[in-house]
Amino acid sequence: MVQGIIGSELVKLIKSDKVPDKDYLIVDVRDDDWKGGNIKGSRNHPSQKFLLEVDDLVEGTKNVPITIFHCALSQERGPKAARIYEETRNALHDTNHTVYVLQGGFVQFGQSYKIFKDDPELVENWREIIW
Repeated sequence: MVQGIIGSELVKLIKSDKVPDKDYLIVDVRDDDWKGGNIKGSRNHPSQKFLLEVDDLVEGTKNVPITIFHCALSQERGPKAARIYEETRNALHDTNHTVYVLQGGFVQFGQSYKIFKDDPELVENWREIIW
């Protein structure tokens, strides 16, 4: 079952000794709105192509125990992609993993951590003009 994760919990995970792509993975399913900044280490799998890529994503992350999905607000694209990923992963591999959706998405994460744009541990590819 997909669960929610709040920004402060994600920050703790990012700043911990956990290794991205090994201990956890952040999947950003924003489409064109991905430009302008992203959570450091996240992978962009646009929602428009997600169904075509989900099998490859599951295969490439089958040993990653924690997967976090988000979009701009995490109201539609992020939760839908998380559900599809979890169902696909459960069907193809064991169910020993946790899938989260970042509550409030990238927008709330950014508003909660206004200084995050200056924190290289939290964000990359920041473009002030976009935000």
